[in-house]
Amino acid sequence: MGWESRKTGSMRDGPASQPASTIADVVAQLQQRIDALPPDEVHRRIFIKTYQRTTQAVGESVEAAFFEDPEWVVRWDIAFAELFIVAHDADRAGRPAPRPWRLAFHADSELPTIAHLLLDMNAHINYDLPQATLSVITDQDFEDAVLIERRRRDHERIDKILASRVTAEDQAIGGARRLVDRILAPLNRMSSRRFLREARQKVWLNVGELQQARLDGADVYLARLEELEVLSAAKIADLLRPGPVVLRLAVTGFGVTLPPP
Repeated sequence: MGWESRKTGSMRDGPASQPASTIADVVAQLQQRIDALPPDEVHRRIFIKTYQRTTQAVGESVEAAFFEDPEWVVRWDIAFAELFIVAHDADRAGRPAPRPWRLAFHADSELPTIAHLLLDMNAHINYDLPQATLSVITDQDFEDAVLIERRRRDHERIDKILASRVTAEDQAIGGARRLVDRILAPLNRMSSRRFLREARQKVWLNVGELQQARLDGADVYLARLEELEVLSAAKIADLLRPGPVVLRLAVTGFGVTLPPP
């Protein structure tokens, strides 16, 4: 796959040696990464804290019976978090991470807080989320139209959780933002809700493309995954251009879409 950690899916190189089995485990593993960061890595800490709070919100929604298949959502959430943790740990250890994450991790630390947050979110949603989703849906599952529709609905329910978190997260990072970010905050919140929904729709399309590639064989799948990595990295590179990141996303969109093979 061009990245050794993807072959194993292991988190052994990070602070936590045991794989997660619950959402609470994921929250704890993220806290370990937060605690291990040096004090000057504020921009990196903000994303992990935001991700941790969102993960907690998903866990609370599972407990509240918000999803049709809560057990599947837990497995999905764990698989999703693992891809970030493996990339984070690899980068911290000086090993290569996937291209979207390399660009996001090593962006100028002087960029606005919201820019760093969106770079990391973009890498995680566009590149990691389709892989995580496919990893918890089998080929046999895809043959069951009723089951796949249930998976899609639970996938969309995440949008409601994310949308409900936008204002809270805006307030949580408020002290770390520059004045221009605060002035643009109301527009940023509106744009954020829209591009999160748009990105998730594209993720579901990309899951379908990766599933077809998986059926066509390992080499085809790896080639399509490489395409997704390139597209996701190109989106990150575009976001690194000068200018208000959220406003650009509102115009150009947040997600990426795999073209037909």
